[in-house]
Amino acid sequence: MFACLTLGSSLMTLAQESGEEVQFQVVGSDGSTKDTTVVYKQSYGLRVGVDISRPITSLIRDRYSGLELVGDYRISENLFLAAELGNEKLSQTESLRIAEDNTNPDSPIIDIDLYDYTTSGSYIKLGVDYNTYGNWFGEQNFITIGGRYAFATFSQTLNSFSIYESDQYFNPGTFTGGSETPQEFSGLTASWLELVVGYKFEAINNIYMGTSVRLGFLVSNQNSDVFPNLWIPGFNKVTDNSRWGVGFNYTITYFLPLYKKARKKKPEIDSENR
Repeated sequence: MFACLTLGSSLMTLAQESGEEVQFQVVGSDGSTKDTTVVYKQSYGLRVGVDISRPITSLIRDRYSGLELVGDYRISENLFLAAELGNEKLSQTESLRIAEDNTNPDSPIIDIDLYDYTTSGSYIKLGVDYNTYGNWFGEQNFITIGGRYAFATFSQTLNSFSIYESDQYFNPGTFTGGSETPQEFSGLTASWLELVVGYKFEAINNIYMGTSVRLGFLVSNQNSDVFPNLWIPGFNKVTDNSRWGVGFNYTITYFLPLYKKARKKKPEIDSENR
């Protein structure tokens, strides 16, 4: 009996490593045995859900709102078509920290609001994910690496601005102009490429939790002639003299299985021709 249990355990271990099939032996009431093989078929279909980090950020971050829908479709054992569609709005105030009296070295430090702006718009990201994780028998977890092409269309409103001059001869450290009248710049666009590294695991039946980190490279960025794009929906902060940006998401998705297909067996190695 111990030998049978050991053999069964070994077969199960091999099945977990290959993720293809389980082989075991059935013993009849008359003592006869029969070899049985169970082939595991993987599910193919559509997975859709939402990035939960953006609604949470909307609740805890002042002057921000956002929503992102996510989805992927399995087209082969390890390859997925993937997409994200979102909308974001962010208002920010940029300030300058200076001495209240720059002629006095002991003058207290104050914050001066230079400009306040609001960016609002939508984006779409399309691409593929490739699974690098070998699942055990019946397991459905994914460690993926992939890429996206992203495009955003948005508007930017300069709510107010102040012109501060720190090098004036007669009146150093004063404001020389500004405006409290909002100026809107619409029809702005941007596009970028993303490298995506992600992880998804099946929390309960067909419900997946996941996270991903994204490194973006800005391909195009249409600015207005008056005010530059400081933040782009879906891309995040735009840095001076750099085309790189970083993003992330935390997702909950539902998998809708459409059909099943047996996993491809690995080719056997001929020990005589090694």
